[in-house]
Amino acid sequence: MAFCELHYSSPSLQKQTGCNILIPELPDFNGPYSVLYLLHGLSDDYTIWQRKTSIGRYVQMLPLMVVMPDGGRGFYTDAKEGYAYESAMMQDLIPFIDRTFHTRAERKGRCISGLSMGGYGALKLALKHPDSFVSAHGHSGAYGFAHGDWRSDQSEFTRITGPNPQGGPDDVYALAEAADRSKLPALRFDCGTSDFLIEDNRKFHGHLQSLGVPHEYAEFPGAHDWAYWDKHIQSALRFHAKHLGVSKPRLRAS
Repeated sequence: MAFCELHYSSPSLQKQTGCNILIPELPDFNGPYSVLYLLHGLSDDYTIWQRKTSIGRYVQMLPLMVVMPDGGRGFYTDAKEGYAYESAMMQDLIPFIDRTFHTRAERKGRCISGLSMGGYGALKLALKHPDSFVSAHGHSGAYGFAHGDWRSDQSEFTRITGPNPQGGPDDVYALAEAADRSKLPALRFDCGTSDFLIEDNRKFHGHLQSLGVPHEYAEFPGAHDWAYWDKHIQSALRFHAKHLGVSKPRLRAS
């Protein structure tokens, strides 16, 4: 497994930014590679998945690149006052990765995951840009963000969403209601039963059920912590591999 830290200019952010990338080193395989975009949470950065989990070991025999971008504290959203993290992802990073690396530069070769803020971001971007991802997975997602019922009293988040976010372009509830069911990526999300966001996850699951939006939802023992995410990113990888149509290669006999 090769690793690189990539620094590049993001026109949407109007500044330099960075991401970490894992690249498979597989015998008899030279690409193109499918790509997983793996999003971090509110209090972390693009280095955290590698520092806190064994993600490199989990993907080492898959023909899958893992791109871990920096989302600041921006909820992968174009803030009303602040940085345009959604545009930075969709308009800057993804095209840059496809230009720079030998990727499957199409919907069926691209997926997205994340935790907490990144769990919300993964499903929001998938619902909003269904032509960009074949599958999306969230762990412990903050799905009440921009629905008007999560931290709406904090000025930091009001600057991102504006004072009346419910029903707006970053409300996953509204995006699910407006979605063309036939064009949606495969959706899955999970949460620990001791996680402070468990009710957010149950409520969003119920909303998707009421709309008839196909998805998978699971609850497991665990809290809002790295022990939970390190364990369950492995299930997310299996989910994505299925929808990407990738698997571990068969090694030649020596």
